[in-house]
Amino acid sequence: MKCEILASVMNQKRVNETVDRLKIADDDKCLIINQVTEKLESKDIREGNHRFFSYKEKGLSKSRNHALDNAEGDVCLIADDDMFYVKNYATTIKQAYKKHPDADIIAFIVDREGKEYTPKIKEEGELNSIMTMKLSSVQLSFKRESIERKGLRFDEEFGAGAKYPWGEENIFLFDCIRAGLKVYYVPVKIATLLDMDKTSWDRGNTPKHFEQQGAIYYRMSPSFWRVLTLQFVLRKRKIYSRDMSGISVYQAMVRGAKKYKREHKNV
Repeated sequence: MKCEILASVMNQKRVNETVDRLKIADDDKCLIINQVTEKLESKDIREGNHRFFSYKEKGLSKSRNHALDNAEGDVCLIADDDMFYVKNYATTIKQAYKKHPDADIIAFIVDREGKEYTPKIKEEGELNSIMTMKLSSVQLSFKRESIERKGLRFDEEFGAGAKYPWGEENIFLFDCIRAGLKVYYVPVKIATLLDMDKTSWDRGNTPKHFEQQGAIYYRMSPSFWRVLTLQFVLRKRKIYSRDMSGISVYQAMVRGAKKYKREHKNV
């Protein structure tokens, strides 16, 4: 079983710039998808086990899909450019798939530099759709053959740089489970995130933000989006209560969901 890291970066010039930051060993495989928005040369490079493909575009889900199209590893890991892997991460991942041979996707611990880690999921085992909402993309590994066999992709309307600037990993995981794949969680650390205060989109408590969240919930589950919306209003009151009422938040999410439904009624 060979592992391959699928890294999404922007405006990078050299393969080693990313490989060194992620702390990837030379004998491990890495596929770097470099989105070029500045006046940089678009080029494809192979240096040993590492490959570097550039595209003149933006959008995180587009980057993830280019990685899916070009991946070679048996098990792939999703990476951003603001993280690094711990030593022996590949061994940890291989052992997890050996322990859970029916798993198609396994999520691991990725903590934040300088912050105490508080697990959102307590126990090792298979996750249902609702539990996957606690995961972020950089925690995920997957069997490449499972994703290819089901024809699964990231929805390019969602994610940083897209119309709806987050939620792509939650949608992807819901799609995976709907397709019959099994998602597991193994509470072992594989990486650390850096500079978590940096963000590429506004997540303030505004009607627009909650309309976008409503669209995400509808895309995740057209049948149960209202349940997802209600649980958000009930659980996240501390987040929005200084700026908006629960009724206003719920109404905004309903508007967003219905707008998304109208725009995609023929899809």
